[in-house]
Amino acid sequence: MKKKPPDAPREKAESREARLKAALKANLQRRKAQARARAAGGAADNKA
Repeated sequence: MKKKPPDAPREKAESREARLKAALKANLQRRKAQARARAAGGAADNKA
């Protein structure tokens, strides 16, 4: 029977943190793009 290496939980937590960091960064970029589009489009988008 093989034992898990002692670093396995730490590596799992680090990969989770990396995924969350990437998701947060993508979400922030998307929200900034939406805000820029709203500011540029302004009233034209709201009349439809």
